[in-house]
Amino acid sequence: MTRNWKSSRGLAILALIGVTAVWGWTFIGVKDAVAKMPVMDFLAVRFAIAAVILMLINPRKWLRIKWNTLWQGLIIGFLLGMSYITQTYGLRTVSPSVSGFITGMGVVFTPVFLWVILRRSINRYIWMAVGLTVGGLALLSLHGWAFGTGELLTLACAVFVALYIISLGEWSARHDTYQLTVIQIFTVAVMCLIFAAPSGITLPPDSSVWITVCITAVLASDIAFFVQTWAQTILSPSFAAVVMTMEPVFAGLFSITLGEERPTVRLILGAVCVLAAMLIAQLKTTGKNSKKSSR
Repeated sequence: MTRNWKSSRGLAILALIGVTAVWGWTFIGVKDAVAKMPVMDFLAVRFAIAAVILMLINPRKWLRIKWNTLWQGLIIGFLLGMSYITQTYGLRTVSPSVSGFITGMGVVFTPVFLWVILRRSINRYIWMAVGLTVGGLALLSLHGWAFGTGELLTLACAVFVALYIISLGEWSARHDTYQLTVIQIFTVAVMCLIFAAPSGITLPPDSSVWITVCITAVLASDIAFFVQTWAQTILSPSFAAVVMTMEPVFAGLFSITLGEERPTVRLILGAVCVLAAMLIAQLKTTGKNSKKSSR
């Protein structure tokens, strides 16, 4: 039973969708929190708390991390950290909606990089899903934009996201999920602290921001990245990239539910496109054979 649970494709998909739901749900809280403190400082405190919590859960286990797990975890963590940092600096001149769209372009870069770098063939269903996803993200996010430094930094974020997903897909099955997650979170925490340090670290100014920091540290960082690390031992990087574009769908859904946004035809069509893309990406992708063929 345990063995089936650990290798269940259906459970991995549901778990990864759950992760995107958590990220979408926390979007509103994070938006309010970073209005009260610098974004990089928020990330530094969030990931520092997340790293400490993870390391306290099982200190004996992470103290026995092997060298191979360490260096591959550091690379994965570096790519994740750079995705957050480039996106954060891009947000200085780019609207959140445009940032979300460009970051979502990682779904395009993932199969392209798999083909160019690793010479992995990508089936036509994945390419169809990628096209639908880009259309859906455009409907969900874009309301006109120009290309400048901020957009370029955000495009770099999309590249780092794609490389992160690919490296996690390549290496996660070789290592202990807990250990690999600890290294990732710790690396991101150190990187964010380094980038935030020059102007001084600003701590959350009130209890509401502290609550948001703690929620994102535990749910959106520790649990979310642990689940993603495990899920990608089963799912192909290309398929995982498509599933992860559900985040803006959930962000929109929670915004509507909480009265932050009104439902529009664009939002509905965008969500339908992303959902259709996820269903198409599953065609002819079952079990381990699909993972090999779709990478």
